[in-house]
Amino acid sequence: MKVFVAGATGAIGRQLVPLLVEAGHEVHGMTRKEANRAILEELGAVPVVADALDPAQVAAAVARAEPDAIVHELTAIGDVDTRHMEKSFALTNRLRTEGTDHLLAAGQAVGVKRFVAQSHILAYARTGGGLKTEEDPGDRAPTAGMRPNLEAIEHVEEAVLGATWTEGIVLRYGWFYGPGTSMARGSEQAELIRKRKFPVVADGGAVWSWIHIADAAAATAAALERGARGTYNVVDDDPATVAEWLPELADELGAKPPRRVPRFVGRLFAGETGVVMMTELRGASNAKAKRELDWHPAHASWRKQLAAA
Repeated sequence: MKVFVAGATGAIGRQLVPLLVEAGHEVHGMTRKEANRAILEELGAVPVVADALDPAQVAAAVARAEPDAIVHELTAIGDVDTRHMEKSFALTNRLRTEGTDHLLAAGQAVGVKRFVAQSHILAYARTGGGLKTEEDPGDRAPTAGMRPNLEAIEHVEEAVLGATWTEGIVLRYGWFYGPGTSMARGSEQAELIRKRKFPVVADGGAVWSWIHIADAAAATAAALERGARGTYNVVDDDPATVAEWLPELADELGAKPPRRVPRFVGRLFAGETGVVMMTELRGASNAKAKRELDWHPAHASWRKQLAAA
């Protein structure tokens, strides 16, 4: 299969491209920076330099590649300020709206048979018990800071699944850890935990479903080859509350236990969005991905793995 990967030098892209090449696919990797050509060549891809927000450049790049499938992994996430999520994710939200539309238009012009796009379990409603499945509703009452992000995620899902001319597949990834992510060796989050500047807010009752970046890439390759139109949660087997994983990670990092602060104090340094992320999020089930994609995470649990990453 000839595969066009948009965002090929991102955290997932750097893991995904070699997997696809090893599986025998011809990979065309798109990046915005000319300097990334060498990286893509080393990964085994045909380098494609184009601005994802320029429809003419995207159309020309896809037309030259003439792919059978497109994988959309475009993001631009740097340091995240939960007090101003709308600013931290402004460019990523454009890539999830405008960038998605440009890739879909370019793909339709050349008749791609399959279109795989990135989404996130953050979009699930923060109500009800148990793990969220692909049939559960999205969050209809987000914080002001979360609203633009969730609207952008919703745009990706509706546009991709609504493209009747191709097999649209959406992957709702869990919280990434591993190389190139915000939870990696020397990352800002890890250092905050080491310095006891990442407290447990209130009861720390939010449930997080983690996924190692290599497992996310493996699931993406599986979806590309074996997925059917629809959505798949891509998470590990061990969802955990913040009150559980944060102290355990601190211990594994050799740090003192995290402080515990009431909700109103958490709101001062993390904003309402940060408090919600610590107290109200829901985890997700990976049963569908395991069943339909024949995929199983090599890192089945975040335990011991978060610190190792």
